[in-house]
Amino acid sequence: MKVDHLPPRSPQLMSRSDTALVVIDVQERLLPVIHRGREVVWNISRLVRGASILGIPVVGTLQYPKGLGPMVPELDSLVGPCPEKLMFSCRECYQLFEQLRARNITKLLVTGIEAHVCVQQSVLDLLAEGWQVYVAVDAVGSRFPIDYQTALRRMECAGAVLTTTEAALFEWCEVAGTPEFKQISLLVREQFPEGLTPSQVIA
Repeated sequence: MKVDHLPPRSPQLMSRSDTALVVIDVQERLLPVIHRGREVVWNISRLVRGASILGIPVVGTLQYPKGLGPMVPELDSLVGPCPEKLMFSCRECYQLFEQLRARNITKLLVTGIEAHVCVQQSVLDLLAEGWQVYVAVDAVGSRFPIDYQTALRRMECAGAVLTTTEAALFEWCEVAGTPEFKQISLLVREQFPEGLTPSQVIA
């Protein structure tokens, strides 16, 4: 059915034209102790690849790489060079966000580790700076579930919007029947990493 005029899209939805993906501190020496760490990396990888398909900017940060190591290999080549920081919050890397504002980006989908430290502090600072912040709950992680769960509650209470990897990918894509949609569909249908089940991913 052809529609001549559509009502405006909700401003609460992310789109490829107004959103960037933020990958916070997914580093080699920290990841092994993160609860469901492999799932977190897998979901971030799908988001980064989806962002590439749709032309969505991707930025990342590294927390004291001398101590915590580089970004994990699965993401390093996808995300590219990242600024280093000592402050837990990404506020220290404000130039990244100034560059995004210059591109008329207003929304940020945040991923990374740890949910209750660098992710949470970054999200709260970004909200204070006027960004619309979204958190992919299956693409952030902490060592302990209590910290993860509490961080999500605090971020949501502060104004962040909780979402998931699959929801974000389809939200960015917006419509079916395009070449981009076919590629995004492949990401959504990608098999879970060996030895994992869907229930573990969302636990």
